Amino acid sequence: MIIDLTSTTSAEIASALLRARRNAGSPAMGMVGTIVVVVDEASHHDAMKAANEAGREHPSRVLVAILRPGRGAGGLDAEVRVGEGIPGEAVLLRLHGELAKVPESVITPLLLPDSPVIVWWPGGGPKVPNEDPLGALGRRRVTDAAATRRGADFTARAEGYAPGDTDFAWSRLTPWRALMAAALDQYPTKVTGAEVVSAKGNASADLMAAWLQCRLGVPVEQRNSRGPGITAVRMFTPAGPIALTRPDGAVATFSIPGQPDRPVALKRRNTSELLSEELRRLDPDDVYAQTLGCLVEREKMPASAKTVSDVDRRSAQTAAEKAAARTTKVSGKAASPELEAAARSGGGRASSSAQKSSTAQKTAGRKTAAKKTVAKKASAAAKSARKSATAKKAVAKKAPARKAAAKKVAGR
Repeated sequence: MIIDLTSTTSAEIASALLRARRNAGSPAMGMVGTIVVVVDEASHHDAMKAANEAGREHPSRVLVAILRPGRGAGGLDAEVRVGEGIPGEAVLLRLHGELAKVPESVITPLLLPDSPVIVWWPGGGPKVPNEDPLGALGRRRVTDAAATRRGADFTARAEGYAPGDTDFAWSRLTPWRALMAAALDQYPTKVTGAEVVSAKGNASADLMAAWLQCRLGVPVEQRNSRGPGITAVRMFTPAGPIALTRPDGAVATFSIPGQPDRPVALKRRNTSELLSEELRRLDPDDVYAQTLGCLVEREKMPASAKTVSDVDRRSAQTAAEKAAARTTKVSGKAASPELEAAARSGGGRASSSAQKSSTAQKTAGRKTAAKKTVAKKASAAAKSARKSATAKKAVAKKAPARKAAAKKVAGR
């Protein structure tokens, strides 16, 4: 159901929402929060669509505010949507003139009582979200540095950070950070340096480099590629690089020294998936706050402190090449195709598995030879038994003739 309201008020919009719920047969509200979307006229359709898709996981009241400030008299037009495939409720608000300068006066009466409020700016967002009139209403304030035309001012974000602030540039890093942390859990080793490769001007790459440098305490170098987004993250270790590479934006290759390369599904997530992630947790993101501080410190560092030394880079590469070379031969013989495939993936574990495979083959050969020997002995014993049985039968046949000959001799 769609209800159009022109030159209306917040009270009339609330009444229209109540009527729409009753007509739809569901007077009770089953929504978990309110999503306030601050957007312009050009992109409001995509923003509302993303919010409604996220509402399938988190049914919410979506208030889309289109601000049109000006010197004229204030006015409010609204469009109420209930049903029509929308999991919660959606209200499109167009604020004109002087009213657009005080949007909180319109939004506050429409917030669901006793439920969290999430404020989202799809077009980038203010420098200090918590100081924005609408941002002050939210428990969670979501911005998107990638949508800012002049680039995000992370220095202002760090200085004005308040618990509840977050950014889609940080949300996009969740699977990357999880995989890199898991790599060090599987292969605990010393990291001497790292690098992040991405398209030029990528805000997520800046946050990723700051996070790695803050957590590892090593130089993290940023390099440019054709994209899309982040294409590779590498950590250099004495045994070889730990790498996560994604050249196509869909499938990544996960490489750890001593283990075969593994494909990982790592597609670029759309806006509704990022928003759903932020709706799953409403507590302060302390790691994001720490990373903002590290990013500000990183921007003040000299270039040499953010560059991986050639020695560490060559050392990691040489270690990987030596590990691959050790697996090309097993006990002086050419390796099997399976072992060669493991050797190409690099690492000492492949060499260890090759030695185990060779030992297992030798053991199996010895067992086979022993079984053949036992079978030959059993066959010989069977032949000897058959000959003995034949000899006994021959003796038994000659016994009557011998008895008869003995009687004749006795009669003489």
